[in-house]
Amino acid sequence: MSKIVKEARTPKEKLYGLATLLLGPPLWVLLFLGALGALANPTTAPVVGVYITYPILFGLFYLISSAAYRATAYGNMVLLSPQQLPHLHQMVEEGARELGMDPPPRTFLFNSNGLLNAYARRLLGGRYVFLTSALVDLQDDEEVRFVIGHELGHHAAGHLRFLPNLLRLPSYAVPFLMPAYSRSREYTCDQIGARLAHNTKVSQSALLMLGCGCARVKTSLNCEAFMAQETKVPKIFGFLTEICRSHPRMTRRLTALRQRS
Repeated sequence: MSKIVKEARTPKEKLYGLATLLLGPPLWVLLFLGALGALANPTTAPVVGVYITYPILFGLFYLISSAAYRATAYGNMVLLSPQQLPHLHQMVEEGARELGMDPPPRTFLFNSNGLLNAYARRLLGGRYVFLTSALVDLQDDEEVRFVIGHELGHHAAGHLRFLPNLLRLPSYAVPFLMPAYSRSREYTCDQIGARLAHNTKVSQSALLMLGCGCARVKTSLNCEAFMAQETKVPKIFGFLTEICRSHPRMTRRLTALRQRS
């Protein structure tokens, strides 16, 4: 594992990651034993038989949808390469090299119809990063480098590995645990992105633009004033609106980025 990932991984991710990994396998065992017991009962066996088909169907759907998404990407999106948008491709290669990833994830740019986003995915074992056109239009090269670093971080930190995620799957039954784990991973990847961008101020600007999305006021935005908005978030409802979300609110992400950097 890259030294950058080790240093960037947040204490909460380590805690929640360990908790979900320890809880998942025993819950799988309980599910398996419960299914065996129910199958031995003639009354409940047909119902359990139906439920057992669900993971099989889900697995088939996952394989088919992954293959379809990959086909859509190659057929409709722009694949970065030394011949295609080389300056963006170089950012991916440099970031992957710093994180010890070889080969780098295949990275696509696509028309998002105004949606600001970027995401990392595993498709049939391959590593991919997707950048939306609106994001690249809005941000300058250094800010895009932070976003690319953030998405590369998901791959480098093992967030998308199949087996650990499968083992953790039953942990979704524990209220609020998996969303908390997801939020902690976002903090980690923000740190990785900032390290690859080599500029905390630019990294904060990149995050703020994701929250604002307005190119016209970009040069006038004040990160300090935005972070100060966190003090105006109602404590109770701020907590309630975040505990089920996969991403922390932006004010907290910028503050955490400043504090750790």
